[in-house]
Amino acid sequence: MGMLKEFKEFAVKGNVIDLAVGVIIGGAFGKIVDSVVGDLIMPLVGAVIGKLDFSNLFLVLGTVPEGTVQTLDALKKAGVPVFAYGSFITVAVNFAILAFIIFLMVKQINRLKKEAPAPEAAPAVTPEDVLLLREIRDSLKK
Repeated sequence: MGMLKEFKEFAVKGNVIDLAVGVIIGGAFGKIVDSVVGDLIMPLVGAVIGKLDFSNLFLVLGTVPEGTVQTLDALKKAGVPVFAYGSFITVAVNFAILAFIIFLMVKQINRLKKEAPAPEAAPAVTPEDVLLLREIRDSLKK
């Protein structure tokens, strides 16, 4: 029973619940992010930079059955081991471009947010015993 109690305490801690809510919202928000990236950002990037597609760069690591077309999809469907470094380059370049664009967006959003100035800290209250000791000291000086 002790382990069940510990698990219950762990599961109802604020951090665990916050994490669960974050994961659920993140999953639901994923489709919106995919749409923003796929439908809004990447077409603009493609129009400015051009389509980045290195998927035809690969190395065949096995024997290719006769009649198989030398494309990445056809080789994968045929079960031929393929070192597809071009696909990785495409994804890495797209990630770098997207990360930079998101960085610029977040930077702009942060600039638009106005942070309220932190209130000045109130002077520390002197404890009563210290005040009493100071009073005794001052009376002894007289």
